[in-house]
This record gives sequence, structure tokens and C-alpha cells, in this order.
Amino acid sequence: MSPTLTHFDAQGQAHMVDVASKDATHRVARASGLIRMQPATFELVRSGGAKKGDVIGVARVAAIQGAKRTADLVPLCHPLALTRVAVDFELDAALPGVRCTAQVETLGRTGVEMEALTAVQVGLLTVYDMCKAVDRGMVIGDIRVLEKKGGKSGDWSAPPPA
Repeated sequence: MSPTLTHFDAQGQAHMVDVASKDATHRVARASGLIRMQPATFELVRSGGAKKGDVIGVARVAAIQGAKRTADLVPLCHPLALTRVAVDFELDAALPGVRCTAQVETLGRTGVEMEALTAVQVGLLTVYDMCKAVDRGMVIGDIRVLEKKGGKSGDWSAPPPA
């Protein structure tokens, strides 16, 4: 890892990092997060009984769209041609809530960690939006990059949670 922040020039001004000299490589990032909710809300999601319909199905499409629109949301991200976005949701009665994991891939000159993080957050925000009529106290959290592959800095995996 670089000991300096890369999104600032020598004068301290924000800029988009120049990736022109980097090689295009296959890059992969996985991120995850979760949303906690009341048990009754969890049952509505699990049973498909939410008033707005298939919560997980809509959240999956939203997460994919979020990954694709990351550069529109995060000002210094490069717009990327994504080659794959896969989003999985796991219903977890122990939370109770939903876990989301996104894997994003590209063949490019910069990584896709931001796209994976955005996918997870937009997916979980969609769960919140679809369930807020019955549970405004839901909590989204534990958003993190699990791993990244490719690029000059090589592969990286997050340590297991404490």
C-alpha cells in the first residue's frame, strides 16, 4: 500500500488518479454487509409477504445497478466497463436480517473495490426502502471489502472479523 493518499496532487488538490500507464489486468473485488431488522420484518422478507413485493429480487437488481453507477456517485472513481457483477443475499434468522455479498469484475487499469462496496450498500438500502413502512429502525452495517485480486498491488484478503 502507498503511504500517501493518491487522490491528491502535490498541491493538495483533489484529482482523479492517472491510470494510463497501468496494465489492464483481470481485477476482482468482493464486499459484504448486512441489515438488521425486527423479527416480524424478517418474516415478511422471508415469506415474500412485503407489501412492495420480492424484496431480495429487487435488491439484487438495485445492487447490480449500483455497481454500474459507482462513478456517478463517487466523484473520483473512474467509470469502468464491468465484466461481471454477482450479488448474493443470505437470510439470517440469528441477526435477524439479511447479509449481502457482491463480487465485481473487470478487465481494466484500476480496481473494482468501490463498485463492490457500492453494490452492497445500494442493495441493502433497497431492502431498507422496501421494508421501512413496517420497520424504520433497521440498521445497516459491517460494510467492508473482503478481498481484491489483480493489479500492481496484487491480491489482498481481509482478516477474519474479531
